[in-house]
Amino acid sequence: MHTSKFSNLFYLLLLMCLAWSCQTVSTTTASKQFNKIEGESFVLAANNPGNFLYTSIVKGSVIVRSTYLPTDSGSIIYTEGTDYTIDYKKGTLARTAGSRIPDYAKHPLFEKTDFNQNNFPNYSNNPFFVWVDYVSKKSDILNDDKTSTVFLSKFKAKLERGEKVSIVSYGNSITAGIDLSNINDRLQNRWARYLQTQYPNATIELQDASLPGYTTLEAIAYWEAYIGKKNPDLVILGWGMNEANVGGMSPSEYQNNLVKLVQMTRVQKNAEVIIYSCFRPNENWHYASHSMNLYTEAAKKAAEITNCAYVNVYDIFEKVFARKDQPSLLSNNINHPNSFGHWLYFQAFKNLKF
Repeated sequence: MHTSKFSNLFYLLLLMCLAWSCQTVSTTTASKQFNKIEGESFVLAANNPGNFLYTSIVKGSVIVRSTYLPTDSGSIIYTEGTDYTIDYKKGTLARTAGSRIPDYAKHPLFEKTDFNQNNFPNYSNNPFFVWVDYVSKKSDILNDDKTSTVFLSKFKAKLERGEKVSIVSYGNSITAGIDLSNINDRLQNRWARYLQTQYPNATIELQDASLPGYTTLEAIAYWEAYIGKKNPDLVILGWGMNEANVGGMSPSEYQNNLVKLVQMTRVQKNAEVIIYSCFRPNENWHYASHSMNLYTEAAKKAAEITNCAYVNVYDIFEKVFARKDQPSLLSNNINHPNSFGHWLYFQAFKNLKF
C-alpha cells in the first residue's frame, strides 16, 4: 500500500519536472527568434539620433554603409565610434562630430514646414541616405496574417500547377519606381521574385503599365492603350497618392474609379485583381491634403464592393512611422518611397497568404 503511494508520488513529480523542463526550453527558444533587417534607411542630421525600426539591437550585427546593397558601386562602410554611435537598447543611430555620413541638417528642406518643392532646385534625399543591416531581439511587428487570397483562386491554381502566369502592375509613379537607383527594387519586382521562390515550377511574367503623375481618372481613360493589348492573369492596381493631393479628386470619386477599373479588368480580360493602398506623404509638404486615411478606406471599400483582394500598405507604413521619421523613407522627400520603402510595400504583399 505504501509502496504504491510512493510510486504514484514519484511519477507525479517526474511528470511535473518534465513539464517544467519543456516550458523552459520553449521560453529559451522563443528568446532566440531574432529579427534580421537588411538595408534599413536613415537620414541623420547633426548628432541627432534616428530610430531603428526595432529596439534591442544585437551588438556586433550592425553594418552602416552609403549604398542600399553592399555590392553597389562605390559603397562606403562607416565605422562605429568614428562615424556613428548606437544606443543598442533604445535602437537609435547618430552621427559623430567628425562623421563621414552626410549631414541631413544641410538639406535645403531640413525642418521646413509647408514647403513647396518647386522653390528649391534640388530636394532629393538620395545623397543623404545611409543604409543599415542589423539584427534585433524584437520580433517582426509588420506581420499580419489576416489578408486572404480567396479572390485569387485562379491565379493561385495556375501557380500550384506550375503554369505560366502574367502579372501586370498598373499604377502611378510609385509603381514606376521613380527615384529608385535600381528598378529591381520596385515592390512588384520583389513580390514576383518572392512568388517564384514559393512556386519554382511556375513561370512568372511581370509587365509594368505605370502612368507616373496620373490618377485613376487617366487609368480608366488609357486602360485600352496600357492594358487592352496585354493578357494578364492578375492586375495589381496601385493608385491613391495623386488623388489625395490638394486639388485632387474626392475619396468617393477615387473609390468609384477603382471599382470601374476592377470591373473593366474582369469583363474584358477575365483577370483577377489586387487593390493596394498607399502611405501618407511628407506631412510638411504644401500639396498634401493630410487625409490619406480617407483614401485608404476608399480603396478598402472598393475591394469589398468588387470582391477582390486588398493589400494594406497604409497600416504597414503607420507602424513604421511610429518609430521612424518620414524623410528617412522618401527618395524625393515628398511621396516617392526609397528602396527600403518599396521593401515595406513588399512586406504588405507578403501578407497575402497562398
